[in-house]
Amino acid sequence: MNIVVPIKLVPDLVEELEINDEGTDLERDFLSYKINEFCDHAIEEALQLKEAHGGTVTVIGVERDETDKALFTALAKGADKAIKITELDEAAPTHVVAKAVCNVLAGMEYDIVMTGVQAADDRDGQLGVLLGSYLGIPHVSVVSDVSIDGDTIALHKEYAGGVMARYEVASKVVLGVQAARQTPRYAPVSRVRQIMKEMEIEEVEAADADVAIGSTLRRVYTPEKGEGAEMIEGSAEDIAGKIAAVINEKRGG
Repeated sequence: MNIVVPIKLVPDLVEELEINDEGTDLERDFLSYKINEFCDHAIEEALQLKEAHGGTVTVIGVERDETDKALFTALAKGADKAIKITELDEAAPTHVVAKAVCNVLAGMEYDIVMTGVQAADDRDGQLGVLLGSYLGIPHVSVVSDVSIDGDTIALHKEYAGGVMARYEVASKVVLGVQAARQTPRYAPVSRVRQIMKEMEIEEVEAADADVAIGSTLRRVYTPEKGEGAEMIEGSAEDIAGKIAAVINEKRGG
């Protein structure tokens, strides 16, 4: 079972976030990045399947300053191969990234593509959906508890309200992983450094990844601050009366 895991690096939310002068994006020049939480879960789930059933795990990332570290860390955890997509704007929209990943996949043998269900910096959850569309294969998102029985892939998909459904699909398929069966494993720094000496990251140019996108981001802004909360004190009757007065005032009564 050959599994491919495209990963995304997202701003580390412990850093102070600022908006650029154009008001269209974060000011990214001084941000530090880390692997997206859900992508880390996708790697872990892929490694669990590999350890149980054999096969390979290939991790793919788009080039940016921290990409090598993330890919070497995945190799240190047990991935077999790492690919870095070059010549692609690090702020490229999801549609473009999906097309670039598909260009890489065109020359590979794979059974499952596992993405994180969404990313912390956009939460649109569309990478897996778009990959399925471009590749012409099925896609299931918000996935957990993946298992393999022969040629059948069984999984759980979560719907709104916490409703869980069990699916059985065949490879080839794209899965948007919400949670691995266990906490993503830790790779010691010493192991990552060793892997850096022993293994290499393959570099592949993005090729033709220009696609029409359905929306354009016009403005980013921080929420406006209100005047603060008004604390109401007194007996239960006094509080109820004050609340009723506020409601009547707001509705113009």
